[in-house]
Amino acid sequence: MAYQVQKTDAEWREQLTPEEYHVLREAGTERAFTGEYDQTDTTGTYSCRACDAELFTSDTKFHSGCGWPSFYQPVTDTIEYIEDTSFGMKRVEVRCASCGSHLGHVFPDGYGTPTGDRYCINSLSIKLHPKD
Repeated sequence: MAYQVQKTDAEWREQLTPEEYHVLREAGTERAFTGEYDQTDTTGTYSCRACDAELFTSDTKFHSGCGWPSFYQPVTDTIEYIEDTSFGMKRVEVRCASCGSHLGHVFPDGYGTPTGDRYCINSLSIKLHPKD
C-alpha cells in the first residue's frame, strides 16, 4: 500500500526514539501498564506519533484493565486493518492509514462499549493533543 507519509528507514530512525521505532516500525509492543496514556483521562485528540494523523478522541477512550490505552472507535478512515497470525494467535493488527505505523490490535471484547470493540493501542504509538 502506498501511504501518504513515506520516509526511508533512516529518516524514521532519526525522527523516533529507539523504543518508538521498535513499536511503530517493527510492530513491537510496550510492556503492559507502563505506557503514559494507560490511565490518562485528559480530554483531547490522540494522533499517530510518527505522522500526527488524528486517530482517536478521548470521548472513545475507556479503562479496559488490559494495561494499554483502550478505545472503542477510531476517527473515520484513519486505521488500516491487517490479519496477524503471529505467536500462534489470530488477531487484527491496526496501523495508521497515513504512514503504516503499527498502533496495536483490535479485539471484539469491548464489553459495555457502543461498538463492542477494544482498540488496544501502545502509548508509544500515539500522542495526546489536550483540548484547550
